[in-house]
Amino acid sequence: MGYRVAVVGATGAVGREIIKTLAERDFPISDIVALASGRSTGTEISFGDKQVLKTQNLEKFDFHGWDIALFSPGASVSAIHAPRAAAAGCVVIDNTSHFRMDPDVPLVVPEVNPEALLGFRKKNIIANPNCSTIQMVVALKPLHDEFKIKRVIVATYQSVSGAGKEGMDELFNNSRAIYVNDPVTPQQFTKNIAYNVIPHIDVFMDDGSTKEEWKMVVETKKILDPNIAVTATCVRVPVFIGHAEAVHVEFENPVTAGEARATLRDAPGVTVIDVREDGGYATPAEIAGEDNVFVSRIRKDPTVPNGIAFWCVSDNLRKGAALNAVQIAESLIAQNLLSQPKAA
Repeated sequence: MGYRVAVVGATGAVGREIIKTLAERDFPISDIVALASGRSTGTEISFGDKQVLKTQNLEKFDFHGWDIALFSPGASVSAIHAPRAAAAGCVVIDNTSHFRMDPDVPLVVPEVNPEALLGFRKKNIIANPNCSTIQMVVALKPLHDEFKIKRVIVATYQSVSGAGKEGMDELFNNSRAIYVNDPVTPQQFTKNIAYNVIPHIDVFMDDGSTKEEWKMVVETKKILDPNIAVTATCVRVPVFIGHAEAVHVEFENPVTAGEARATLRDAPGVTVIDVREDGGYATPAEIAGEDNVFVSRIRKDPTVPNGIAFWCVSDNLRKGAALNAVQIAESLIAQNLLSQPKAA
């Protein structure tokens, strides 16, 4: 028994990771289709060890009879085709930014707020949060439950894969150009990304923040608690895969570093690597391909009452995107929120 699953944006970095994750987690599938733009029609993508999917044209695809659609094609494409799929009776799990702040669309991280899925039938669409938000709230949730968070200050160090394959290609090409003394011309980023950091992700807003920073604020409030004060500085760094964050948290209740560490060790989706010696912490280089959020450098923040600081890293293509989307589908099944699967 299995579900009929469509993967939209299948030829992109996240789409390919979704297909890989579905196979690795042995998601119950009776039929799977890879969908992308017309120019990508016919592209072949491996699904597991034995099956190859030939990409079909999204614009011509009929979603009637399909159970789940995992979308990652870009916000403007999701805006058009996700409602079309949802109207055909297909449950949409959308990885773009388009539906996240819609009050009738649940914004879900399964380790944090699986109960929000109960409201998905209003539009038949569920939103996947921003990659940087996902890893932070996975770490914050158990701490909030125990000690009640008042305020969060976060600085991100986000890899170029957050800008897709084109961002990864630009880092590679710019690094090579510098080595051979060729001119470097930024295309995906506002400045040269090789051997540099850029404090600018997405467009600027009227208050001087970027939209990426705004996303972290409003999404954290929607997912975790609207009363938490959040401020973010989001930075692009010359790393291929894996986002990192330096997080400072002020709590309402007293908390020690030891208590925070013990709480995080017991939390779902979290791995604590926190030894106060050289190399006793996680970095993006080691966690690429891993599912969990890795937390290190847990310590007291003495600048505020009841303050804790920590460092967290996660594979943004997996937990920050593909894995979270698949986990949402798994949570729908676990909560009996989907119709029974069709016979394989």
